[in-house]
Amino acid sequence: MSRALLCSVLELRAPAATASSMRPCTLQLQTRLFNQTAAHIEPTMASSLPPAPPSKPRRDYGKMAPPKKILPNPPRPRVPTGPTTPPPTGPLNPSVRTLLPLLASQPGHYLSVHIHGRPYLVTEGDSIRLPFRMRGVEPGDVLRLNRASTVGSRDYTLKGEPWVDERLFECRAIVTGSETEPMRVKEKTKRRNRRVVHKFSKHMYTMLRISEVKICKDVVEVEQA
Repeated sequence: MSRALLCSVLELRAPAATASSMRPCTLQLQTRLFNQTAAHIEPTMASSLPPAPPSKPRRDYGKMAPPKKILPNPPRPRVPTGPTTPPPTGPLNPSVRTLLPLLASQPGHYLSVHIHGRPYLVTEGDSIRLPFRMRGVEPGDVLRLNRASTVGSRDYTLKGEPWVDERLFECRAIVTGSETEPMRVKEKTKRRNRRVVHKFSKHMYTMLRISEVKICKDVVEVEQA
């Protein structure tokens, strides 16, 4: 008898097992194996895992925080407009002691004063518009300009190296206020880009008026005494 015919005869003699009768046994066996595997693995995993962090207390979002106290801003200190250096001391140059009275005797003195590194040729009564807004000053303040590179009159000129001794002259200016320039609009664009950006600028300038220009010839008399 051939092997294929023998297999077909055995299949006919064996009782037919339905799929419904085999399913519970398979499920029960799989469940039992899973429980046994989990029981063996559970203690090992529990020992290797880190401890759980403590639970945070629950936040109550219904209660609002108390409002913060708004304190007034303290007054800002006045910013000094120049370096507070001590006045120079020491004897004057002999040529200065000789020619300073002649310079003081002629009226109409002029000075080349420097304000923040910019020179201004001024006389008494001139008005200056600084190309910036000076901080820490208000209208009515009196400023002592002690940085001058040249002091002169019609026939005499006193030059400093680089500054003239501030004991030899006095120059005071009054802050009259500030003014603004007209609004300027600048168009900025890029190549192959149709978008045009407009930048607006309106700068403020501080105005000064020279109220006093004086040559101090008393310094020579004090040194001679």
